Amino acid sequence: MPRIGLDLPTLLQTATDIADAQGLEAVTLASVAQKLQIRSPSLYNHVNGLPDLRRHLAFRGLALLKERFDRALEGVSGDEAVRSFSRAYLGFAREHPGLYEAIQRAPEPDDEALKQAMGEIVGYAVRSLEGYGLRGDPAIHAVRAIRSLLHGFASLERQGGFGMPQDLDVTFRLMVETFLAGIKAMKNGGGEQG
Repeated sequence: MPRIGLDLPTLLQTATDIADAQGLEAVTLASVAQKLQIRSPSLYNHVNGLPDLRRHLAFRGLALLKERFDRALEGVSGDEAVRSFSRAYLGFAREHPGLYEAIQRAPEPDDEALKQAMGEIVGYAVRSLEGYGLRGDPAIHAVRAIRSLLHGFASLERQGGFGMPQDLDVTFRLMVETFLAGIKAMKNGGGEQG
């Protein structure tokens, strides 16, 4: 019987707190149970083991990121849409490093629900680039490029990979502006080089 007061949202908030503070690998059934001051078997009333708990964390992260993107892309287009999308992406990675890590893991091959949720996130990248009129292969290349830039920056920052004292936000803005210049060149016929 589930413990009174313990429900899936409480369990997920506790797991999120652990993940964001210590990293996704620190989220174990034992660590969550200890923080909730219960025995690990009690968690099975809500999740089917550690893989299921981490799957729930991925869904939670994707939902929060989706909300952030909805706000960021409301009423903007063109350069400002890409800037706003990029800031929202990095803001999420900074605020929720554990959930960010959870959404980077590939879903199981038969997990259609998680694949669909991840696909919706990619859709926001596509939406941020709509104002450039890119279609087909150029659009795919542009989405891959912005995702790679943002993920690379977020990952390097999280791992302490930027050791120089210069302001990281300035570097981030420069990176996004350089990407925008490249997209404009691509749109104007400078893309698709062999």
